[in-house]
Amino acid sequence: QVQLVESGGGSVQAGDSLRLSCAASGRTFSSYIMGWFRQAPGKEREFVGRIRGDGNKYYADSVKGRFTIFRDIAKSTVYLQMNSLKPEDTAVYYCAVQLVPGRPYDYWGQGTQVTVSS
Repeated sequence: QVQLVESGGGSVQAGDSLRLSCAASGRTFSSYIMGWFRQAPGKEREFVGRIRGDGNKYYADSVKGRFTIFRDIAKSTVYLQMNSLKPEDTAVYYCAVQLVPGRPYDYWGQGTQVTVSS
C-alpha cells in the first residue's frame, strides 16, 4: 500500500511561482514512476508530467519550460516546481504512482488546490 500526501497549493498571481510537494509512504517509491496531474473545474483530469525511477522526466506541452519535477529520495518526496504561473494553470493538482509502466496509475493523493488570478 502506498500513501501520497500533496501540499503546497495556494492562491497566487499570474507570473508567480509555487512548489507542490508529494510525500510518499509505504513503498520505496524511487523505483517507480511518479506523476503529476491536474483537474480544472468542469474539465477532465490532465497529465502534467512525470519522473521515472531512473530520473528521466517528461512534461505536457502546456507546462514545458515552466514546470519542473524533482525528487528527494531520502525524504520520499516528489516536487512540482511551477514558475510563470498562468490563470489557466488553476486546478486541483494530484500526484500519483505508477507501479508498472504503461498501466494505469495505481495510487493517488488527495489533491491540492492551485488558484492563479490575473
